[in-house]
Amino acid sequence: MIQVGLMGGTFDPIHYGHLLAAESAREACGLDEVWFIPSSTPPLKPNAPYAEPQERLEMVYRAIDFQPYFRAMDIELERGGVSYTADTVRELKDLYPGRAFSIIVGADRINDLPQWHQIRELSELATFIALERPGVIMNDKDLPDFLRGKVRRCEMPQIGISSTLIRERRSQGRSIRFLTPDKVYQFIRRNGLYES
Repeated sequence: MIQVGLMGGTFDPIHYGHLLAAESAREACGLDEVWFIPSSTPPLKPNAPYAEPQERLEMVYRAIDFQPYFRAMDIELERGGVSYTADTVRELKDLYPGRAFSIIVGADRINDLPQWHQIRELSELATFIALERPGVIMNDKDLPDFLRGKVRRCEMPQIGISSTLIRERRSQGRSIRFLTPDKVYQFIRRNGLYES
């Protein structure tokens, strides 16, 4: 069975923190591949993404083109609307038999799992990889029984980069070089993304 990690998010823009998280999960949990899935409209973020869907997908392609274990998937962008992980995993299971899926999330999101859309069914379709961060308490003992055995912990080096930081620096006219891969940096500059 091919082991695939799924990294969802707006990737608005993708940056080195995303890549480090994916590589940490791949190495620690023995994943064969990590698939990056830009979301159309994420259910837990009140504001729509700043960049257009195809721009965010293009930035993902540019960020991962050097890594044979990484792959970009446009499944949620093609579907449109609110992106629920359960719908995506169900569709991926149909499209790609012979693969076992793990959803890669930050440890801070693990305690929110019981509130996820169709979480019981999702837990039957996939496992979860929790990336631990200093100062974040992940208490999986408080999770419902059906989730408790479905979460694997994984350490990752700390890196203080976020998409919000990149957008803020860009809007202030400050440099974002070395916060994201150079091909993404060049794409952002060439297309005037995140300028005030």
